[in-house]
Amino acid sequence: MTPHDPTARDFWQGRRVLITGHTGFKGAWLWLWLKTLGARLSGYALAPPTDPSLWDMVRVAAHADDRSIIADVREPARLRAAVEAADPHVVFHMAAQALVRESYADPLATFATNVLGTAALLEACRTLTHLECVVVVTSDKVYENEGTGRPFEESDRLGGHDPYSASKAAAEILTRSFRDSFFVAGPPIATARAGNVIGGGDWSVDRLIPDCVRALESGRPVSLRYPDAVRPWQHVLEPLGGYLALARALVSSPASAPRAVNFGPDAASFSTVKAVVEAFSARFGGKPGWEADRSAHPSEARALTLSSLLAERTLGWRPRLDIDRALLWTADWYRACAAGEDMLRFSEAQIAQYQTIGGARA
Repeated sequence: MTPHDPTARDFWQGRRVLITGHTGFKGAWLWLWLKTLGARLSGYALAPPTDPSLWDMVRVAAHADDRSIIADVREPARLRAAVEAADPHVVFHMAAQALVRESYADPLATFATNVLGTAALLEACRTLTHLECVVVVTSDKVYENEGTGRPFEESDRLGGHDPYSASKAAAEILTRSFRDSFFVAGPPIATARAGNVIGGGDWSVDRLIPDCVRALESGRPVSLRYPDAVRPWQHVLEPLGGYLALARALVSSPASAPRAVNFGPDAASFSTVKAVVEAFSARFGGKPGWEADRSAHPSEARALTLSSLLAERTLGWRPRLDIDRALLWTADWYRACAAGEDMLRFSEAQIAQYQTIGGARA
């Protein structure tokens, strides 16, 4: 399937898709995108973690045959019942405890959600008769990071010093174990590794852009724990387009589709935390500045970058938005929201615009 295949909508039209974590930032964007493609959707997740939330804005687009279940992936029996009721063709597993600092505060809950929750989801998928593929979303932090700054490739050693990173690396190993033990004859299961996404609709704590928005609105400087840390920043639609392309490949070309793949920006979009704050502030229309937070914090990797050559070679996927455009789209979204615009329509318009830009198609 080529990256510009015009039958993308034909692939998703009417397909039953289950998204765990659909009430989160990335999950809500994926729900909305798949809805525009005509998929029949089911979701299983905790209630939105913030108020406001992107999910509360986009769920009005749900149709009568869509299902949204508010529950915890740490409840295996309830999860199994929801999976069986959805009877999906495609599963995107995105439910997770996604914050590094929270993983230090509550490591047991982090491992329970990210590891045992993944196991419960895959176990529930074992008896499905119409399942065509599963995409388990992990993180760019699954790699053993020695701080060299070299872009990680999918064959690199897995690891993780903090509980969050370790839990995601464990989820990778667990997924491979289930695939090799219980899904040898299909349906195919793959993991997707991405991180440091930006975009409209994120109000999470301990996330850079939401912190910037709150600072700009209050006129206070942004407090940065590691202003010189380098990360592979990308707009949220970039990895989501990769997840969609991966699922299509797993169904249409299972023999050649990768089973673990990175989705990251071009090297020009690798940037320090402080540079992103300064650039976003300029595009948003304010200058709160930033200040270094000198208090004690759990350690985080100072350099983290990805190689996405495998995604380009096997899926025809390439990022479409450079860091400047990603920041502009993000600032535009928050400005429109502050102005009281219809954010469902605004978000749909950004998805439509994204699909017209050269690169991989959904």
